[in-house]
Amino acid sequence: MPDKQVQQPDYENPWIEGIKTIGLSLLLAFGIRTFIAEARYIPSGSMEPTLQVNDRLIIEKVGYRFGSPERGDIVVFDPTDTLLQQNFRDAFIKRVIGLPGETVEVKGGRVFINGRPLAEDYIAAKPDYQWGPEVVAEGSYLVLGDNRNSSYDSHYWGFVPRDRIIGRAIVRFWPLDRAGTIPEPQEQ
Repeated sequence: MPDKQVQQPDYENPWIEGIKTIGLSLLLAFGIRTFIAEARYIPSGSMEPTLQVNDRLIIEKVGYRFGSPERGDIVVFDPTDTLLQQNFRDAFIKRVIGLPGETVEVKGGRVFINGRPLAEDYIAAKPDYQWGPEVVAEGSYLVLGDNRNSSYDSHYWGFVPRDRIIGRAIVRFWPLDRAGTIPEPQEQ
């Protein structure tokens, strides 16, 4: 009977294996952050009382690939052209209020959509300004901060084009005592 040669398993250099593992990890992290979800923090009080300064959130990016933002969604978006001209470079976070084609007006401390008052149980205080009426441009959204009287938002600089919206805030993970899903507005 001829001698059977036993095949020895090939072992890769541990340095090469480590580099491959780190490379794959970085590639997966980049892919998840770019296409699926990412963490963001709240730098200002413009979304109080819903979101507080230094809250940490998960922003979901997949849903808007298959659907459109809805009224009440809290969205993160890149600066509009107007904001870029004012040297804003960081992303903003605001609540979607006006949808494409709707007429929006702020008067008497209330927001009106197509002439009907919007129920808003999430705002810090009634708006103390008048704005509109304006028709939201097709492919764009009107966004306002929940802290209406202390928010640099659409009533100052205009609508947010759909292609500037990065994603929707879905979970607060910090601080731990307030961790959980972002509250949805009550139906009107």
